Amino acid sequence: MLKDAILNRRSIFPNQFSDKRITKDQINELLEVANWAPTHRKTQPWRFKVFKDDALSLLADFVTKAYTKDTPADKFSDFKLKKSIQKIETSGAVIAICMQRDLKSSIPEWEEVAATAMAVQNLWLMAGELGFGGYWSSPGYIKEMNIDLKLEEGERCLGFFYLGVYEGEQLIGERDTIASKTTWF
Repeated sequence: MLKDAILNRRSIFPNQFSDKRITKDQINELLEVANWAPTHRKTQPWRFKVFKDDALSLLADFVTKAYTKDTPADKFSDFKLKKSIQKIETSGAVIAICMQRDLKSSIPEWEEVAATAMAVQNLWLMAGELGFGGYWSSPGYIKEMNIDLKLEEGERCLGFFYLGVYEGEQLIGERDTIASKTTWF
């Protein structure tokens, strides 16, 4: 049931993933569902760059280079870099979430960011349905990865979706009441 899928969606982190593999076909199924997100003027701005298997070490190299370039020497943390690499290594796949700006700028950019986020929500809900876990992270150094990610003109990366098989217990979420966030006129 859709309501259950929405209410049970949770961030699942790489240290919670099992060692079970995710297939290319399963990732394609997630991306196909993502592709059906709402989109104003049919710009379909979402773009995905998938790192799986041997390509995960390529992403780890990209992250190392970007973190090193973006982080001032006095703030550089071997621990933080190692943790970033470990998240990649323990994931079944990592999907770079990108947005292709409508080159005509026919709609506001925020609408294309929102459409991309809706595509990710579709992916996330389907991941839960298939027994996968994941979460979206947007590290500051990602802006240094444009060349490595082969971004097109007008395209930018909004973060990474870490994906893996989750076999743990159902996580319970918390939300404030909707009444505390709603004004009726």
